[in-house]
Amino acid sequence: QVQFMESGGGLVQPGGSLRLSCAASGSIFNTHAMGWYRQAPGQQRTMVATITGGGTTNYVDSVKGRFTISRDNTRNTVYLQMNSLAPEDTAVYYCRDIYTNSWGQGTQVTVSS
Repeated sequence: QVQFMESGGGLVQPGGSLRLSCAASGSIFNTHAMGWYRQAPGQQRTMVATITGGGTTNYVDSVKGRFTISRDNTRNTVYLQMNSLAPEDTAVYYCRDIYTNSWGQGTQVTVSS
């Protein structure tokens, strides 16, 4: 079974940027739609962005124009570039293989001054 490992989270000031990475342990995910999701304390996990195997992307309205999802199939990795971060972006961010419903362990993003 393919496993996923997120990295790149941390503490950043409002207006700052982070790039999250999700590395897959195998190449089967190259044809699968992948997604980034987030869960803030006391809230449900929600979709942030998705990308199909062919590269078509979709975003939740609150991150459009600020976040960019991409994938590098040669590295079995999907990315989330996050710019103009705001305190409301604070959450644990997870990557997900949508086809197999497999999740990574999550990485914490905290936006605070």
